[in-house]
Amino acid sequence: MNMTTPVVAPLALAADALDRMMPLHLRIAADGQITGCGPTLAKLCPGTTLIGQNLFAAFDLRRPAGLATVAGLAAHAGQKLRLILRATGQPVQFRGLAVPLAAGSGMVLNLSFGDGIVDAVRQHGLTDTDFAPTDMTVEMMFLVEANRAAMRALTSFAERLAGDMKLAESEALTDALTRLRNRRALAMVLDALLKSGTAFGLMHIDLDFFKAVNDAMGHAAGDHVLTHVARVLQREIRVGDTVARVGGDEFVAVFPGLNSAVALESIAQRIIAALTEPIRFENQICRISASIGITVSTLYDQPDIDRMQTDADAALYASKRAGRGRASACQP
Repeated sequence: MNMTTPVVAPLALAADALDRMMPLHLRIAADGQITGCGPTLAKLCPGTTLIGQNLFAAFDLRRPAGLATVAGLAAHAGQKLRLILRATGQPVQFRGLAVPLAAGSGMVLNLSFGDGIVDAVRQHGLTDTDFAPTDMTVEMMFLVEANRAAMRALTSFAERLAGDMKLAESEALTDALTRLRNRRALAMVLDALLKSGTAFGLMHIDLDFFKAVNDAMGHAAGDHVLTHVARVLQREIRVGDTVARVGGDEFVAVFPGLNSAVALESIAQRIIAALTEPIRFENQICRISASIGITVSTLYDQPDIDRMQTDADAALYASKRAGRGRASACQP
């Protein structure tokens, strides 16, 4: 059986056909001069033209290293190339593949952005019309951007969720009216102090004449007085101290590291003096005072929160019996 070699007709493509098929291609003469370039490549060089420039002046061929002639480039035909276009304001990196033309008439060099596609599209405002119809670059860009958008949304959701959780936790430990700590928060603070072995002072504060204000002027006036009291207490305690509302007109203040009954009595006197001042509500004057009971953890061989609170409460009622508007230290 006779075998014949099939005849392959020479393939000739017009420049506009190359432009449509390979918008990032270069046509290079045998002497290295760029004789044509695809429309997308031209778009990357506004204000200048690649045509007429020498390939090795316009581009820096990084891999394989040392290529400086068309003959050298032809020797690496079909191999992956790494190039940097210098003609733009900011260098653009490309991957490339060179194919020699017939009869030593030069080469066609097709380029792609490779993994720099996202930055290239953003920097140069490229759209799907800047790529070959068969190029999946735009579809990949959509996937990349969709993934980034999803990650941003997920991150934002996680941040909001964490913020909501933190806010909910804070709200669970806060008195709704006065924005002071509540009983639960107070218990957590006291438990932490006991576990750490930190000495602390405890002050139980009860308002005098508050019921009279509430009965005579209404609950709105009572709420106004309570928020005023909260501001006074926060002003008089130190940074790091805790004050909590534990009942209608009852408050507890905790002073970590302060185990001097004398120092606590001095703070209590300032609180009493401030709360004795008239409180204006609308066109009326509210008058209250405060009775305070004090204890310190160092009075006890083994501090016990229940006992300390009971002793502070007993000292508070000693202040009430003594005429109100005063502070008493407990005598365990």
